Amino acid sequence: MEVAVLFAILVAVLFLVLLLLYLSVRVVQQYEKMVVFRLGKTNEALVRGPGLRFLIPIIDRPVKVDVREQFIEVPSQTTITKDNAPINVDFLIYWRISDPLKSVVNVANFSGALQGVATTTLRAVIGDILLDEVLSRREQINEVLRVKLDEVTERWGGKVTTVEIREITPPRDVQDAMNRQLSAERTRRAVITESEGKRQSEINIAEGSKQAAILEAEGRRQAQILNAEGFSQALERIYAAAAGIDQKTMLLQYLEALKALGASPSTKFIIPTEFTRFLEPLARTLGAGFASGAEAGTPPTLPVGGAG
Repeated sequence: MEVAVLFAILVAVLFLVLLLLYLSVRVVQQYEKMVVFRLGKTNEALVRGPGLRFLIPIIDRPVKVDVREQFIEVPSQTTITKDNAPINVDFLIYWRISDPLKSVVNVANFSGALQGVATTTLRAVIGDILLDEVLSRREQINEVLRVKLDEVTERWGGKVTTVEIREITPPRDVQDAMNRQLSAERTRRAVITESEGKRQSEINIAEGSKQAAILEAEGRRQAQILNAEGFSQALERIYAAAAGIDQKTMLLQYLEALKALGASPSTKFIIPTEFTRFLEPLARTLGAGFASGAEAGTPPTLPVGGAG
C-alpha cells in the first residue's frame, strides 16, 4: 500500500515538473521575435530574440511574431479616375514587421488592417489622376501608394517595402478607342518610316552621282596635269639636249643634210640662212690651217667631202 502511494506521488511530481518545463521553456526561431506579457504588461525589455528562452510559469504569456517579409494580394478594385472613367485595379503589397511590440499591442490583425487601408488609399490616389496618366504612370502610382501605406502602417510596427500594380483594366469602349489609336499610330509610323527610307535613298543616289562627277572631273584634271608635266619635261629635255650641242656638231649635221640633198635627182636646193653663219667657224678653221702650213713649209690639204 505504501509503495503504491509513493509511486503515485512520484508520478505526480514528474508530471508537475514536465508541466513546469512546458510552461517555462520556449524555442524562438531565427525569423521570429517573442513578446512576453508579464501579468498582462509588456515593454521593450520583454521582447526576446531567437534561441532557447525561459519564462515564469503562469505569470508570463508569450506571443511570437514573424519578422519575415510577406505579401498580401488586394483583389480587383473598381475606382474612378479624375476624368470620371471607371477602371479595375488589382495589386500586391509586400510588407514586414519592423517593431514586434507595436505589431502586437497596437493592432489586432496587421495584414487585414493593411488590406483595408490599401483599398481606400488606392481610390484616393486614382481619383486624382486622369485615365491616360493612370495607364502610363504605373511606376509613379506604385511609389505613391507605397509611401502613403508606409506612413499609415508605421504606427502598427510594420514596414511596406513594395507596392506592385498587377493589372489595370479600363472600360470596353476605352479599350476599343485605345486599340484604334494604337493602330493609327502604327500606320503613321509605317508611313513615316517608308518616306524616310525613300528620302534617304534619293539622297544616297544624288550623293553618289555627285561623288562620281567629282571623281571624273578630278581624273580629267589629273590627266591634264600629267600631260602638261610630260610635255614640259620633254621640252626641258629638248632644251637641255640643244644646249649641249656645240656649233661643230650642228655644222656636221648640216653637211650630212646637204650630202643627202646632193644625192637626190632634184635640181633645186634649199640652203638655210643659218648655214652661212655655221660656215664662218669652218672658214676660220681652214684659214688657221693654211697659216700653220705656210709656217711649217708644207702645203695645206683640204678635207675631202662626200659627193654632192
